[in-house]
Amino acid sequence: MAAITVVMNVILNKFNMELQPQLKALAEKINLLKDKINTEESTKHAFVLPFINILGYDSFNPTEVVPEFTADLGIKKGEKVDYAIYQNGDPILIIECKNWKEKLTVHNSQLFRYFHVTKTRFSLLTNGIHYQFFTDLEHPNKMDEKPFFEFEVTNLKDNVVNEIAKFHKSTFDVNKIVNNASSLKYTKEIKQQIDNELENPSAEFVKLFANKVYSGRLTEKVMEEFKELVQKGFNQSISEKINDRLNAALNKEAQKQKEEQIHVVLEEENRITTTEEEMEAFRIVIAILRRKLPVERIVHRDTQSYFGILLDDNNRKPLCRLHLNGSKKYIGLFNDNKNETKQAIQSIDDIYLFEKELLETVNLYEE
Repeated sequence: MAAITVVMNVILNKFNMELQPQLKALAEKINLLKDKINTEESTKHAFVLPFINILGYDSFNPTEVVPEFTADLGIKKGEKVDYAIYQNGDPILIIECKNWKEKLTVHNSQLFRYFHVTKTRFSLLTNGIHYQFFTDLEHPNKMDEKPFFEFEVTNLKDNVVNEIAKFHKSTFDVNKIVNNASSLKYTKEIKQQIDNELENPSAEFVKLFANKVYSGRLTEKVMEEFKELVQKGFNQSISEKINDRLNAALNKEAQKQKEEQIHVVLEEENRITTTEEEMEAFRIVIAILRRKLPVERIVHRDTQSYFGILLDDNNRKPLCRLHLNGSKKYIGLFNDNKNETKQAIQSIDDIYLFEKELLETVNLYEE
């Protein structure tokens, strides 16, 4: 069973990756065309049918997508819903469409009347932008008045795409969607209640927290004070949690950048090869400078560009630089402004010719 769940999750993730760009393209198309769409029929063709196709159903196959779906409703004949999607010969989703400019109102919808006379467990009310999915959580075979899942295709989040993927032709599973519908529906309603309480705390909500922190009598005046305090406390708590997450994310990103920089430095160091010639040249410089400096104060630092020799291992106190790896060899000398001047040498023995300049550089730092 666990293996099946893993496989299904892999399949859903695959469809999520495929659905996201398709839904994004549809959203862009809607934003581009909606001002030119004026009728319900145009809304169906421009917005709704492309969404059905994204779910993997062939709108040109009348055994899969049935337009103007009709069912026997006792003595009332001829009523229709816009589409029914079929799978294995049975309707799995009936769809009623509105003009994209209309607000969705389920109370006068024909979906209510059709739901109980078909085998479907799901119905969809849409204006091509706003989608509302219904089922029968509260009473068997009777469509709920509130949708268990709704979204705007022009404002999708990743978790919404995950739920849309479950209606794809290749992954459609009635039982899994129904089992998840209850969680979706009540989670959405709880979030709405939380938003309402944060915006305008009810007396019950205020009393719940006031009783936990206040030992006196909850008079009308006290309740009015606590209403503001509860609202303020919740908003501050939410803000702090958001800031904590942002700081954690920023710290994580900073740590990542630091690790990347260290990695780059290590890579550069790994690419540096100090040659025997450079070390021999370093020993010549030591031989010259030890007249004025203890040997331990003269330090070399190899880079990809040059072989540097520093006073006290301090980058701000360069004694000289040796450029020995190219076709021509140079020694870099520094003046009192620490500007480097390159002098050509035939071999490292020529370093002895610059004894005076090297000792003068030491004098600059020592003075």
